This record gives sequence, structure tokens and C-alpha cells, in this order.
Amino acid sequence: MSRVYCQRHPERTVFYSVLFHYYEPFLLEYENRFEKHYGHLRPIVQEVVDKYLDCGNPKCGFVRIRCPDCGAERLLMFSCKTRGFCPSCHAKRREEWGEWMREKLILDTPHRQVVFTIPKMLRIFFKFNRSLLSELCVCGKEALIKYLKATTERNITPGIIAVIQSFGSRINFHPHLHFLITEGGTDKQGQFCKISNFNDPLLCRFFTLEVFSLLLEKKLINQNLVQKILHWRHTGFNVHSKVRTETKEDAERVGKYMIRPILSLKKLSLDEAQGQVVYQYGKHPAETESMDYLEFIARVTSHIPDRGQVMVRYYGLYANAHRGKMRKTGADPLCPLIIEDEDPFLPSRGWAEMIKKVYEIDPLICPKCGGTMRIVSFIEDHKVIDKINKHLNLTFKAERPPPPQAVQQELAAEDFAECF
Repeated sequence: MSRVYCQRHPERTVFYSVLFHYYEPFLLEYENRFEKHYGHLRPIVQEVVDKYLDCGNPKCGFVRIRCPDCGAERLLMFSCKTRGFCPSCHAKRREEWGEWMREKLILDTPHRQVVFTIPKMLRIFFKFNRSLLSELCVCGKEALIKYLKATTERNITPGIIAVIQSFGSRINFHPHLHFLITEGGTDKQGQFCKISNFNDPLLCRFFTLEVFSLLLEKKLINQNLVQKILHWRHTGFNVHSKVRTETKEDAERVGKYMIRPILSLKKLSLDEAQGQVVYQYGKHPAETESMDYLEFIARVTSHIPDRGQVMVRYYGLYANAHRGKMRKTGADPLCPLIIEDEDPFLPSRGWAEMIKKVYEIDPLICPKCGGTMRIVSFIEDHKVIDKINKHLNLTFKAERPPPPQAVQQELAAEDFAECF
């Protein structure tokens, strides 16, 4: 067997190395420093971070592949498959989902991306009660349905893909909704009514009333606050529906943007002099924000969804019930398969093709002769794993980032004291 090393993708270095070396200090500091701002540390955070830190770890097992032409062998490490957190796993997930959406779900009709945002004053309710995010998504759906009824004077059913996002451009907590909706929908007679114009201010009024109704029902706000916000010149509620797609390929591109990960690794760097993480939140190079390692970890992990929380939802023509009914009656021979959970995609391509599409590298191409390698076995027995790792001298450790500024100052003070 040829010598194999476990190497991470270069763009993952900053994100991974900060978590690898500073997650334990973050846990020790969380209660005193972060609990008041981010709430109690949820068990799912520890679970997801642990899985991510073991993504690609040779100690966790691997797949053995061999080239039948030249006999060369390689090991492919297991991935963590965490939702939205692991950059490489989420990249493959986006490609699979986008392909499934384009080929199996959406209609060949123009779509609109509709983005719903809420005032800063109200975001705190969703920050400390994550289940409200699901109900906020229902508010967006109800606002769209009532808006379409008001503008067409018909009860029409559109196709809706709804995505809940909790993060803003600075990795801050900014709950908002991204909807991909058909330009129109079907009425009771099965006729598709086209709607090419969207009135954002009117749609925003419907959304505002839905959110207020939700929070009033939960007794989180009162009528005095509602009237106060409504009398502001800018209420903080906003709807944007200017992004339009005409083809399935355009809709796939927008859909993959909607389910983008928490942060862009290309915008992440280290300030070695200060010992901080730098994140570029805007297009201009000067639009950056620096934060110490623990604050960076707190921000990123605060966006990990709760266990079982569905962040991508389907309504109307794209809902499970509707597509299941169409399939059962045979009304539409091209009807897609029923979606049962949040991972509905039925990838038509293999894992190797997805990796090739994401990283432009085919893991099954032999580096020696260019032939197609084949899977020999899955190595999951820890005794065998340890033996192979020892024989190949496989290591799995990230380089340590420069120490935080506070630590640097302490070291400098110690060096100064030693001079006397």
C-alpha cells in the first residue's frame, strides 16, 4: 500500500485550527462570558463540534480503495455529515440538494426569491426560543398565501421552498426567511394563475400582521408595543422579492444560495499580530470585523440548529401531501417522489461525483495510472484502524493559531520581568 497522509483542505485551516485548539477553553469560559448573551450551552453544540473535529480523522475509520490496473491503493477518511456546520460536508450536501431540487421538485416556471426580515427589537424572542423560528416560517407562508388571495381574488396554491436562516453577514444572530416561490399557483380547477408582479410593501404588511399575531398569542408582546412599532417611520419589517429566476438552472443557483453555510471560509483569515479571527462581511476589503477566538466560536456555534429542527420546508405545490396526492392519483406522471424528512434529496449521482463537482478532484481516479479505482473494504474495526495508522504514520492535528492578544500581553510582561 502506498504511503497515505490525512490532509485537510487549505481553506479549512483557520476554521478548523481555531476550533481544534480553543474549543476547550471556550467551554470553560462559556458560563461567565457568553451565557448571558447567547443563552445556555445547548447539548447539540458539543455533539456537532465533536463530529466536525473528527471529520476526516483516520482514527475514526476509512474506506480502502484500489486501482485494478496498477494495484495502487488509497484510504478515504469518513466524513462527519453534520448539518450546515462542516464546510466540506455541507458543500456536498448543497450539490446533492440542488440537483434533486432541479430534477425532481420544482416546476419549469419562473420563481421569485422572497426574503422576510423582522425588527431588531423582536429578534431576542427567537434567540432564546429556537422553536419560534419554525413558527416564524409559517408566518411567512401565511403572508404569501393571503397576499396572493388578495391580489388575484382567488384561492391559489403556489409552490414554496422555505429556508430559515439565523445568521447575518457578520455571523451575528439575525433570524430571517428565504422563500423560493412560483410566480403564481393553481386554483381549485387546476389552472395555473401567473403572477409576474410582486408588491413588496403590501406583502410586508401581511407579514407584519402575521408576526405580531404570533407574538401576541405567545404573550411575548402587548398591543402598546405593536402600536409603537407601527407608528415608526421604519418598522424594521422588510420584504424583498426582486430576485427572479426564469429557468430551473437559475432556480437551483438561488436555492443553493438560500441553504448556504453559516460563514464563507474564503472570507476568514487570522490577524497574527493581534491573535484574532478576521471575517470579511462585505465586498470591500475594508469591510471586516475582528474578534478573539472564543467570541468567534460562540458566534458560529450559536447558529447550530436544535436536534430535529427542520430548516428547509416545503409548502403548497411542493409540499409532501400535495405531491403524494398527485402521485397516487396519477394526475401528473412527472410528479416527484414524496419527501419524508429534511434530507429529501435522492441523489442521482454517486458520492465520488459529488466530491468531484465540489472540489474538482475525482477521488476514484488513480494518481499513478489514471485508471478508475474501486472500493475494496470499509475499515471500522478500531484494532485494525490503529494498526494501519501506526504503520502509515498517519497524523491528525491542526496547526495552532497565534495566541490571543491577552495571552500575548501576558507573555510580553513575563519577558519584560525576566530582564530584571
